Amino acid sequence: MTAKDFALVWPYLLLGLVLIQRLIELAWSERNRRELLKRRGREIGRAHYPLFILLHGTWLLAMFLFVQPGIPVNWWALGAFAALQLLRVWTIASLGPFWTTRIITVDDQPLRRRGPYRFIRHPNYLIVAFEVPLLPWLLSLPWLAIFFGALNLALLGWRIHVENAALATRRHIQAT
Repeated sequence: MTAKDFALVWPYLLLGLVLIQRLIELAWSERNRRELLKRRGREIGRAHYPLFILLHGTWLLAMFLFVQPGIPVNWWALGAFAALQLLRVWTIASLGPFWTTRIITVDDQPLRRRGPYRFIRHPNYLIVAFEVPLLPWLLSLPWLAIFFGALNLALLGWRIHVENAALATRRHIQAT
């Protein structure tokens, strides 16, 4: 592949990788969800979950549709996006079998306080809050960055409120 060919296709390759990553995460999440429900887990906030699927699916689709082939690579933004993906993997690995894209709580289990969860309550949401506007910005789609970034922040605000309420009873349980 020549440099000219790469310049034409790199945005689609990047979006394809993000799509594959998200599909793998959804499969991993579903596996963990089923296991947590077997352990007496309860799903909370089921009503807003389809909105996340719609938002993130539309976000990816809009970028595929509107990105222009041959746009220059913004290496700083690409590096920042790659760093966010490393933080994302760290966050998911820190929760291990408790990580899902849904809010599932197992009432007798202590909250995980390792990895980035030692420092902040919702590192995954912080990462998503940055990556949703960053990816379209990286692809020279600032209007998509603003639009989807704002929608995502509003939805995350709702979700964090629901999740904090669901996990409140588990904050006092000590890990053994």
